Amino acid sequence: MEPGPAPDRAVAVAELVGALPDGVVVTGATEVEKYREDFARDGSAGTPVAVVRAQTADQVQAAVRWAAAHRVPVVPRGAGTGLSGGSSAVDGGITISLDAMRAIEIDPASQVAIVEPGALNVDVKRAAAEHGLWYPPDPSSFEICSIGGNLATNAGGLCCVKYGVTTDYVLGMDVVLADGSLVRLGGKQIKDVAGLSLMKLFVGSEGTLGVITRAVLRLIPGQVAGATLVSSFATMTAASEAVVAIRNRVRASMLELMDNTTINAVEDWRSHGLDRSTGALLIAQSDAPGQACSAEIAVIEECCTAAGATESFTTTDAEEAALFVAGRRNAFHALEQRGSVLFEDVGVPVPVLPDLVDGIAGIADGCGVEIALVAHAGDGNTHPIVVYDAADAASVAGARKAFDEVMALAIRLGGTITGEHGVGRAKRGALPAQLGDDVIALTWRVKDALDPDGILNPGAVLQPRAGGRP
Repeated sequence: MEPGPAPDRAVAVAELVGALPDGVVVTGATEVEKYREDFARDGSAGTPVAVVRAQTADQVQAAVRWAAAHRVPVVPRGAGTGLSGGSSAVDGGITISLDAMRAIEIDPASQVAIVEPGALNVDVKRAAAEHGLWYPPDPSSFEICSIGGNLATNAGGLCCVKYGVTTDYVLGMDVVLADGSLVRLGGKQIKDVAGLSLMKLFVGSEGTLGVITRAVLRLIPGQVAGATLVSSFATMTAASEAVVAIRNRVRASMLELMDNTTINAVEDWRSHGLDRSTGALLIAQSDAPGQACSAEIAVIEECCTAAGATESFTTTDAEEAALFVAGRRNAFHALEQRGSVLFEDVGVPVPVLPDLVDGIAGIADGCGVEIALVAHAGDGNTHPIVVYDAADAASVAGARKAFDEVMALAIRLGGTITGEHGVGRAKRGALPAQLGDDVIALTWRVKDALDPDGILNPGAVLQPRAGGRP
């Protein structure tokens, strides 16, 4: 999309500023800079002409109507913790920040949370807990990521192996469409098959089809106290083989893997009591009630022993367990201390998880880079994190090559280039290899129907088409 002439654009921006309350629209370079990139920092960010710090759905509608009238790109943004460049700003466009829209209402009788997109995941959990309820989706960044971003990428997390991902908990939502109109989908009812399943279309659409301004989220009774088993392995391959065996026998509430590189990075950053000599660490949990918990943990330990675990121990102490889980959650922050990073998020069918692990190790050797590996192993979703030296051209080239090869490997194994972080801008080039031409064409048909002028997050998910079409 080509922006209008600069003088016309300046007049139009003044119109936007005047249409919204004081302070909602910012245009100063210092303020705008804060909203240019997400956590991926992939270099794709442009510079918007303005940032709309919306406080209400009406303000979101006003901003989108203005953008539609002037054919200005719109990039929705939550907390900015995304890892694929999905909320990177676009030159000449506007960024709509939803961070200030943080209202949370709990309806304990219906067991739902009605939330605005800027509400943090952790705050929804806390509000639900006050009523003995629980919102299960829990990305590693749950303390700083927003519900709007979770919805935009269909985020997963550590408990998703048993409890599912974000879309499994969405009962309703309000969405501002590309023309500025607002549609309300679903509600508090648990079952609803009236009409097309449009909510599933918007969840995971990364702001390319609409701007989510409200969501009705399903809650469940609070998680019961359980047990945690931590097993050490000489290799990630052995640990991943244990995961396959465990999945064949029990439904653990958590199955997380960390490799030796990650373990040492975490301990360098902040001590969590992890054994630095361990080749791979498997953190498993069961939240089954009563004796069923002990039975599940016993099966998990048996599978680990059969796969070659060098040590296993179990704890029912919540604080001790939390220390290990915190080490896993802090992996991304710790690895950033080792150099520049490229965040991967590939997934495969669980039975071929060992093949993916082995293949990633081979790619690291072949490209001459370090790839740390952590995983939501129980659902085959891995996070290979490429660590490199941004000041070394050879290291940068090796990292880029490794990043692409990891995605290609996942596709060859029948998997996906992203399990929960989204395609964004960092992975859009690999999407056709996974989906194929027919599905890409179908995706464009949906995009064109809902956003005919191509103003919603252009450049995210789908590569620009030939001929200059938006």
